[in-house]
Order: sequence, then structure tokens, then C-alpha cells
Amino acid sequence: MAKFGRLTAIRFLVFGVLILASNSWAQTRSPIAEQIAKAYGLDSYGQVEAIRYTFNIRGAISVTRSWVWEPKTGQISYDGLDKDGKPVKVTFVQSKLNADSPIVKAKIDWFFVNDNYWAFLPFHLYWDSSGVNVQDMGMQKLPIGDGSAKLVTFKYPNGGYTPGDTWDLYVGSDNLFKQMIYHRGSPKSPVPALVTVTWAGYKKVGPLTFATQHRGTADGKPLHLFFSNVAVKLVGSDTWLNAQ
Repeated sequence: MAKFGRLTAIRFLVFGVLILASNSWAQTRSPIAEQIAKAYGLDSYGQVEAIRYTFNIRGAISVTRSWVWEPKTGQISYDGLDKDGKPVKVTFVQSKLNADSPIVKAKIDWFFVNDNYWAFLPFHLYWDSSGVNVQDMGMQKLPIGDGSAKLVTFKYPNGGYTPGDTWDLYVGSDNLFKQMIYHRGSPKSPVPALVTVTWAGYKKVGPLTFATQHRGTADGKPLHLFFSNVAVKLVGSDTWLNAQ
């Protein structure tokens, strides 16, 4: 299975700002994390040759970034802006980048990892779950609106740029996320201390299940993060399967 095992940190985007928490690997991953990842298509992930999506934020800032990712080869194509706001189209392979690469200096690889974690958080949490504190807190009231769901918390260990970051994930009976709360671990971090969003707009994208809509708040300010133009290409096929 392709994964970001070579990354030494987990990264998450909140209002375009990178959050990093250290990642340590052990032998056993969390059974709860595995159940969740399987609900999103983990068992069929190996069938995917390429994934296409556009990452969008509307709120205090406006962001649009388009990607084509080939997990098996690591090749990434980007269409968007660089760190200085200049339009750019570029294709690169992550494993061939270093600190002096123009892609790194322009923050494009930084953008990719951020956006990819939002898109595939259920998979990343499973891959990283051996290095974090995972707890099933039982049924809890949803933070947004009415209803309840099983609360599963993922807390990353001390270390990295924002030690102790925690994700509270409200999981339905189908093992899909309904809502999420992010808690900043370090008061010195320049990111919002509290982010609360929905996981909605679920669509099938080939063998994968994909949440396209996230609405809520970041430190009390409205946030709308969403994905468009989502599609996958399966191994041995040249046809894009659009989200349905």
C-alpha cells in the first residue's frame, strides 16, 4: 500500500497554515483507526492509479489549488499559486525534492501535503495511528447541531512544531466522520486554537468514499472548506471516474 511513511510529521491545514506534530512508529496500528479507514475505501486504495481534486477555502481567506496525485509513483501535478501569489503549473516527484528545490522554496510541496491531509485524513490517521494516543470515548453529543455520534480522539505526542495537537472525530454508525474538532496543542503556534467543522457532501469516487464539504468555524470565524473536480483513475485505465 502506498503511504506517506517517509514523512516525519503529520501536517494539517487550518486557514492555510501548516500544523506539524511529531510521528513515531510502532508495530500495531489502532483497530478503531483501521475500521474508519476501511469505511473510506482503504482495502481498495491499491487499485487507484491517480487522484484529481481541487482544494478550496472560503472565509477569512480565499484559496483554490488543483492537484493530480499518482500515489504509486509519487508524481504530483499542481495548478495554482506559489507562496508569492503568482500563477504556476508544475509537475514533480516528492522523493526527488530537497531543501533547495524550487518546488520546496515556492511552498508547493508544503501546500500539497496540507491539502492531501484534508482530503485523505481517515487514511493518514490509520497510517499514523501506531504513534498517537487513540481513544474511543463512546457516544457524545455532536458539537454542531443536534444528534450524537461516537467520539474518537487522536492526540499526537509532544514534539514537533505543535506538540499535543488533538483531533476529536465524531464517527457515525457507518464509521464515517460526521464532525471534527481540532485543538491546538501549543499556545505558541500561530494557528487557530479551535476549529470545528462538519464532514459532509459524501460522494463515491471509484472505490473510495470522499467528503467534499466542511463547514464550521475557526476561532469563531466562519470557515467553508470544500473539494471540487474530484476523480480517480484506476490501475490499467485511462478513464477518469468522477465523484458521484
